Amino acid sequence: MRTMDSTADNAAADASLPAAWRTLAARGVPRRFGKGMLLIQEGDRDDTLFIILSGRVQAFSKDDRGREIVYGVYGPGDYLGEMSLDGGPRSASVRALAPTHCVTVTRQTLREHIVANPEFAFELLDRVIGRARAATKTARDIALLDVYGRVTQLLDGLAVDRSDGTRVIEGSLTHRDIAARVGCSREMVSRLMKDLETGKFIAPGDGGTVLLRPFPSGW
Repeated sequence: MRTMDSTADNAAADASLPAAWRTLAARGVPRRFGKGMLLIQEGDRDDTLFIILSGRVQAFSKDDRGREIVYGVYGPGDYLGEMSLDGGPRSASVRALAPTHCVTVTRQTLREHIVANPEFAFELLDRVIGRARAATKTARDIALLDVYGRVTQLLDGLAVDRSDGTRVIEGSLTHRDIAARVGCSREMVSRLMKDLETGKFIAPGDGGTVLLRPFPSGW
């Protein structure tokens, strides 16, 4: 049974991962998480890298009063946990938003993979730099943009172009989700979304939220 499971896991990796990550994923240990389960707990010490094969996960932090800030949502082909590879504590928690299949790779396994495939170090570095740029942009937006600017920028960034020319934010995106990602209250997001719908900038549609026309620069 283990051989059959390994074959299926490798097939999933081939389907969802960039070529440079497939060999590393094959070295990992398959793991499955149900919706709502924690993959990573902030503050824990662990040197494991998670590579997502299927499903969807969310990286977040929560304070003592239960308030959350979301750092990002990740799916097949993404990885998480790289910040702990230096031996430090986990900097964020990660939970499954849907049933999720991944493989876990230890720091030692990653080191062995890089020794065998030196060019992979540059691939990993590129991704880490990309994450750092995204974090810098988020900090800049929170400091320099008002809530309206942060909300509309998020909506624009999440929208995908469809073949019929429409732009759609696919799936369910709650006002609470938006608030956690832009750093404001759910009530404020609800007011803004209602105003945008009234102004015919957005509308509920088939499979998500449709962006009807470009957002104004200010509100």
